[in-house]
Amino acid sequence: MNKDYFKQVKEYAGQLGYTITYDNAQEGLLMVNDEKEGIAHLMLGVSFPMLIIEKFIGELSQPSLHVYQQLLQKNRDIVHGAFVLDETGKRILFRDTLQLENLDLNELESAIGSLGLLLSEYGTTLNGFCQ
Repeated sequence: MNKDYFKQVKEYAGQLGYTITYDNAQEGLLMVNDEKEGIAHLMLGVSFPMLIIEKFIGELSQPSLHVYQQLLQKNRDIVHGAFVLDETGKRILFRDTLQLENLDLNELESAIGSLGLLLSEYGTTLNGFCQ
């Protein structure tokens, strides 16, 4: 792995107009915000061969089969990424993974744009699930 994928992802984030609020090349982590899309604290983890895109959505106020079912059904509509739960089963995250070797600007923009669209369409419902 000779290519500096972290630098490439950081440059793409800048080109897309995202505000970088955390930057640690050794850890391979960037945190970005996109105010116009309503996205804050989106983590980009560069870990060859993958770029991991992850956003904490909220902690479930009352985990239930109904909530889990709703999240799984919504996953079917999401263009990029999916809802996932952490190991406790109480924290909802949005997560997407992309191949670094073939990553281009449009692919990163589409993945993050999908999250923005999801939050605008489904945010109220998500807020109802969380504390």
